[in-house]
Amino acid sequence: MRLRIGITGQPGFVGTYLYNTLGLNLDKYERIPFEDIFFSDEVKLRSFVRQCDVIVHLAAMNRHPDPQVIYATNLRLVRLLIAAMEAEKVTPHILFSSSTQEERDNEYGKSKREGRQLLEEWARRNGASFTGMVVPNVYGPFGRPNYNSFIATFCYKLTHGEKPQVLQDSEVRLIYVGSLAEHIISKINEVAELKEPRVERDEVPYDFEKTVTEILSLFETYKSLYFERGFIPFLKNRNEVNLFNTFRCYIDVAKYFPVKLEAHADPRGVFVETIKLGVGGQVSFSTTVPGVTRGNHYHTRKIERFTVIRGKARIQLRKIGTDKVYNFDLDGSLPSYVDMPIWYTHNITNTGKEELYTQFWISEWYDPEDGDTYFAPCDRNENYKVK
Repeated sequence: MRLRIGITGQPGFVGTYLYNTLGLNLDKYERIPFEDIFFSDEVKLRSFVRQCDVIVHLAAMNRHPDPQVIYATNLRLVRLLIAAMEAEKVTPHILFSSSTQEERDNEYGKSKREGRQLLEEWARRNGASFTGMVVPNVYGPFGRPNYNSFIATFCYKLTHGEKPQVLQDSEVRLIYVGSLAEHIISKINEVAELKEPRVERDEVPYDFEKTVTEILSLFETYKSLYFERGFIPFLKNRNEVNLFNTFRCYIDVAKYFPVKLEAHADPRGVFVETIKLGVGGQVSFSTTVPGVTRGNHYHTRKIERFTVIRGKARIQLRKIGTDKVYNFDLDGSLPSYVDMPIWYTHNITNTGKEELYTQFWISEWYDPEDGDTYFAPCDRNENYKVK
């Protein structure tokens, strides 16, 4: 039987990533939809908790001009969740997202510490399982600039003509949102196997530690090499791959792609440099007959480039969880490329009358045991023409 999992704060940064990650394994997990308005509607909130085997409580206020509003709001959400569960007499496994700011003397940290303690007391009182996760600084694609993380702010500003500033340089412990999602799912699976309820305080491990200026320096390199010149930079480890993929997700794809390439012509023909690499991976090419579409899949970590070198093609992108489709028309007589952001399903169609030649580069060799390739159609309701 599938585990029924609900996520308060589902539309938020971590909630969206976790929701989409659970969606990669629908044979094992059923996602119970949550909307923020449920906290204002007792009937809907009670219906939600009644349907869940597991609830990941992420809903919280991070920033507000008045710190007391943050404190009051976060504790109110915890109390509403507890009241709904006690009214329905249900005891789902609760995973609560606290913060390393628990020990700091600020209203946000206090709200997280006290919220965790309230849920611990509820679990012990009702014989339920509870995991109080103390989470380090989270970063990753699609976070809100000036809200979720300084990394989101840096990436947005560097890709939108602004200059980021370091207000306070220090060592920061960071976890990629994908690593956090994997950790949460591992905890869900672990507790599901237990015969007795468990109440625990969970210190979530961080991925790496760097100073704010070191991270900004990396992003400035990505801007110079990739954003301005199209080079794929040398990425030393998985953490740098995650940082680079995060950076790429703040680029306005509608304005940035397709990127035109320079053709060097002489009496022998034409020579075009299609990709300059600081990383490995795999290069391949395909021929596609007119009218045929390839792809309709997405990746969660791989970096990929499509370069049309002969014929005419339409490349489509659609971010998972949205309906907006981006269409890019490419012509081999004017060689150009489109890079695939992570969590964007993509395809390529031969729209011409001759055979289409496409070169593909992807940052990893294909491993059938860990392909990081998930199928989803690009074209849904409306097409948005990008010239």
